[in-house]
Amino acid sequence: MDHPPGGHGGQDQPAVTEGLPSCYRHPGRETGIRCTRCERPICPECMISASVGFQCPECVRQGSGTGHGASANRPRTLAGGAVAADPRLLTKILLGINVAVFVAVLAVDDRYRLVQDLDLIGYAFSPGFDHIVGVADGEWYRLVTAMFLHQEIWHIAFNMLGLWWLGGPLEAALGRVRFLALYLLSGLAGSALTYLLAAPNQPSLGASGAIFGLLGATVVLMRRLNYDMRPVLVLLALNLLFTFTWSNIAWEAHVGGLVAGVVIAIGMVHAPRERRALVQYGTCALVLVATVVIVVARTASLT
Repeated sequence: MDHPPGGHGGQDQPAVTEGLPSCYRHPGRETGIRCTRCERPICPECMISASVGFQCPECVRQGSGTGHGASANRPRTLAGGAVAADPRLLTKILLGINVAVFVAVLAVDDRYRLVQDLDLIGYAFSPGFDHIVGVADGEWYRLVTAMFLHQEIWHIAFNMLGLWWLGGPLEAALGRVRFLALYLLSGLAGSALTYLLAAPNQPSLGASGAIFGLLGATVVLMRRLNYDMRPVLVLLALNLLFTFTWSNIAWEAHVGGLVAGVVIAIGMVHAPRERRALVQYGTCALVLVATVVIVVARTASLT
C-alpha cells in the first residue's frame, strides 16, 4: 500500500533565516525579496515577475509607466502564471476530490469492491471479479484513480496535510495551470514507476506520489528564491527515511513523484523569460512522454 509522506510539518511558506523583514501584506511571513519599484518586502504569494526582479501587486496595478498595453502589465506569478484572487483554489479542489473519494469508499457497502475497482495493480487474477484485472489488461485508468484513493483515515490525513501545507505556496508561486500540471504529472509518474518495479499483483493506492512531487518542487522553489534550505532538506530526508524503513510503503511512487516534481519545477522556475512557455510546456511534455514509455514498456513485458 502506498504510504503518505510522514511529517510534512511545514508552514504556509518556506522557512527562512531569522532577522529577515516580513512581507508587507502578510506580516507573519519573513522574506528576503523586495519589490523592485517600491522596495517593500514581498513573500512568494505576493511577488509578481517583472522584466527585472519582482514587483508587489500594488505596483503592478499602478502600471509600469513603460507605455505597454494592459496585458503587458497584467500581474504574473514567479513562473509566469496569472495571479489569482484565491491562490489556494486548486489546492482546495484537489483536497476535496481526495476526501470525496475517501467518503465514497467508506459509504459503499462492500468497501473493498470499490478499492479493487480503482487501485493500482499491474496484472493479476482477482477472485472477487473472477477474471484478470490490472493496467496491463487495459485498465489504464487505474494509474490515475489510484492517485485519489485512500483506504485508512491516517493515510488520507497525512497526505492531505502535505497537500495543504505544500500546495498553497506552490500554487501561488506557479499559478493554477502550472500547479495542476505539477500535481497530476508527479502523481502519474509515481504510478508509472510503481507499475514498472512493483510485483504485478501488488496493489497500491494513495496521493503520496503527487505529494512527493510537491515536496521536490518546494526544494527547487526555495533554492530559486535563495531561502534557507536546511528545513526543507531535513524534511525531505525524514520522508525518504520513512519511505525506505517503514513497511507496506510503495517507495516507487514516492521516488517517481519526487523525481518528476523536481524536473518539472526546474523547468517552471528557471525557464528564461523569452522562452518561458516553450521550456515549461516542453518539460511537462518530456515527463509525460517518459511516463507513457514506462507504462507501454511494462505492459509489453506483462502481456
